Amino acid sequence: MLLELNQLIVPAGHQLLIKNISWSGYKHILADLGENRSSRISYSQGVLEIMAPLPEHEVSKKIIGNLVEILLEELDIEFWSLGSTTFDKEKMDAGVEPDDCFYIQNEAAVRGKDIIDLTIDPPPDLAIEIDITSRTRFNNYEVLGVPELWRWNGTKLEINVLTNGKYVKSVTSSIFPDLLVAQTVPEYLIRSKIDGRNEAMKAFRVWVREQI
Repeated sequence: MLLELNQLIVPAGHQLLIKNISWSGYKHILADLGENRSSRISYSQGVLEIMAPLPEHEVSKKIIGNLVEILLEELDIEFWSLGSTTFDKEKMDAGVEPDDCFYIQNEAAVRGKDIIDLTIDPPPDLAIEIDITSRTRFNNYEVLGVPELWRWNGTKLEINVLTNGKYVKSVTSSIFPDLLVAQTVPEYLIRSKIDGRNEAMKAFRVWVREQI
């Protein structure tokens, strides 16, 4: 199937699904779209999804990522943040671009690497998806073996922990088991929209220090 990418128009907040795309076709589309694009790509067993995020999506992604970084800094845990890096694996016929992702337990394994190859490197330990306009498909992250997936739907943070190859909803994070992140991260995300980003970040850092 030949796909003329310049014919595609995906309005912000919408997604486009294309069926019967081969692995080579998926890689060709990724190359044609390039790195400097606003759309995000997901691929699973022949189905390609192109999604154009809204500004609200991008703000939530950035703030939640900032909060995770503060958690890791205050807990003195080394991490490697790779943002919306494309992760794919031909053997599993899947590829995904998270809104944000972090290497934490496996940080040392990828430290300083410019290219991540999932045939030899581990997947990120935490992926974050902002599901304001569409709903994340679990199977991509499950087959790639991402241990923990957070999903923010605009009002609630859902934590999913990989258990026996499938995601199970959890009230706590396996990465931050002693902190109520599902309740607290949304609180400070909302505060950032009222009090300002810097004020909310400073207050959150104080809260983390009080907990530890």
